[in-house]
Amino acid sequence: MSEPFVFDPRCELCKEPFGAVACGQNVTFHCRPLAQEDFSHCSVILNHEFSGTSQEVELRPAGTENGRICFSGTISAPAEPELTWYHFRFWRDDGTGCELDKTGYRSDGLTDPWQLTVYRESHTPAWFGSGVTYQIFPDRFCRTSIPSPDGLIGGRWVHENWEDTPEWRPDPHKNIWNCDFFGGSLAGITSKLDDLAAMGVTTLYLCPIFESASNHRYNTADYTKIDPMLGTEEDFRTLCTAAESRGMRVILDGVFNHTGSQSLYFNDDGFYPTLGAAQSRESPYFDWFSFHPWPSDYDSWWGIKTLPAVREESPSYVDYIIENPNSIIRRWLRAGASGWRLDVADELPDWFIEKIRAAMEETAPDSLLIGEVWEDASTKIAYSQRRRYLLGSEVHGVMNYPFRTAVLAYLQGGDADDFRESMETLRENYPPAAFYSAMNFLGTHDTPRILTVLGADSVPQDKDQRASFRLSPAQREKGLALVRLAALLLFTFPGAPTIYYGDEAGMEGCEDPFNRGAYPWGKEDLALKSHFTLLGTLRRQRPSLQRGSIRWLYTSGPLLAFARELPDQRTVTVVNASAESHRLTLPWDGTEAADRLSGCLFHAADGMLALELGPLQGLLLT
Repeated sequence: MSEPFVFDPRCELCKEPFGAVACGQNVTFHCRPLAQEDFSHCSVILNHEFSGTSQEVELRPAGTENGRICFSGTISAPAEPELTWYHFRFWRDDGTGCELDKTGYRSDGLTDPWQLTVYRESHTPAWFGSGVTYQIFPDRFCRTSIPSPDGLIGGRWVHENWEDTPEWRPDPHKNIWNCDFFGGSLAGITSKLDDLAAMGVTTLYLCPIFESASNHRYNTADYTKIDPMLGTEEDFRTLCTAAESRGMRVILDGVFNHTGSQSLYFNDDGFYPTLGAAQSRESPYFDWFSFHPWPSDYDSWWGIKTLPAVREESPSYVDYIIENPNSIIRRWLRAGASGWRLDVADELPDWFIEKIRAAMEETAPDSLLIGEVWEDASTKIAYSQRRRYLLGSEVHGVMNYPFRTAVLAYLQGGDADDFRESMETLRENYPPAAFYSAMNFLGTHDTPRILTVLGADSVPQDKDQRASFRLSPAQREKGLALVRLAALLLFTFPGAPTIYYGDEAGMEGCEDPFNRGAYPWGKEDLALKSHFTLLGTLRRQRPSLQRGSIRWLYTSGPLLAFARELPDQRTVTVVNASAESHRLTLPWDGTEAADRLSGCLFHAADGMLALELGPLQGLLLT
């Protein structure tokens, strides 16, 4: 053992098993200080954050090798889910010594202990992480006719021209109502299922579909009703049935932290004939909201008064959304949905998410719960509370914004080793099932279009100019090349590759609402769409890409190579993110390697594969 480190939790020489552990599981530590340090004793000190307890376990000397003495010992992980921070203490017979954390030996107090995530083992649906997800903004995907907004909640109007730019200008009172619609519908989605199946899509994630005054529908007006411009409950059931016949499932967006001010429950504008909380203290929904004083001031999401915040602790709200036999969570699962994505999960209490998970498992045991979390979900602090999202009783997985951040940093000139480090941190911190159930993506309805991000040297400062901003031919060519590399990483990395509608077609756009344009049917970038389709096909065909372990082969500068491995199958991703050619040599079993993207064959010799990588080139080798 000639490695230079005293302790590295990612190395099997130092810690077994890798990463997070189940409750009660044994964890073995090996510390290897230089013998010349003359340490005679070593212990591991564990601080359990949720229980507020600590323990110290002495590691026993286990011999000396290559100038290092090995101290070894085994602890049993806590019996309950926990976030444990640990470091080591070394001392000599004369009482002198020091402590060790990530920063090295310390005698002046700890700064950076290691993390051990302890989770409760529970069922995680296998269908999500092994498949391909397609996110749809329903109003903008496909319309079968131009609907009428007459008689519907909100001051809606409909673009006759499907290719219009979404409206973004505020009204004379500086309010932005998002009341321009394009008329996409559930029937429109159903009509395109064959197209999606051809791309290898197995899961549809739909942004909100319930009645709402806005085109994004994140200000729910009635959780029990499909928005009439999208269709009916029967249309939803038809979509789910048609999707199931093609091997697809449907995930709904659950917005349970707030409703719309124009809603059945708040009814600020009096649209609904029944009493809302803004109209009367006698409203059955009055207890759902916090007024101070009623009715003019109330808690709202981020101070946006069109989004009054809900009191999740209200018993009638919990019953309505979760616990009632015909609750919102249960009824839409019974109508055909296979899961929920929780909008702004940070705003929902842990106990509330636990109840949602329990209701889902009672109603549809193989249903999936995904949380919108923008950071490392294993260590997230929201409103001064450490969250327990991934510890076994809440979400199965989260939206993987760290993946998108790391991919963009790498493809925009960063070091491939930083990408590896970011992803290894997640792999180490997340329970394995959560890591493989992460919703990986390059863009969403909340981010600029990936092609614009990777192609533009800069975007205009003025929003009016951003509304009409398009890449130059040279920028678009560069952007397309980088998107192809990003898609290669997306489809071959552990987790569920998720396509934001239209990214595969080459759509451009800056921030919301310019990233929410109508899908360009008949005007897609066919070469890019073919690339996504090929990657989806390979993902479906190769089990190693669905559930194989990951092994890093090379990560330095612009060059990145990793393998996805099963006992009987290996698939290797190679990326050159540089505008210059590079050489790369990798170990290789066998005499040939086939690039499944181009069909090219490479010859190996003496167990090594020498590659000449062109500018912005990616390979998928088998």
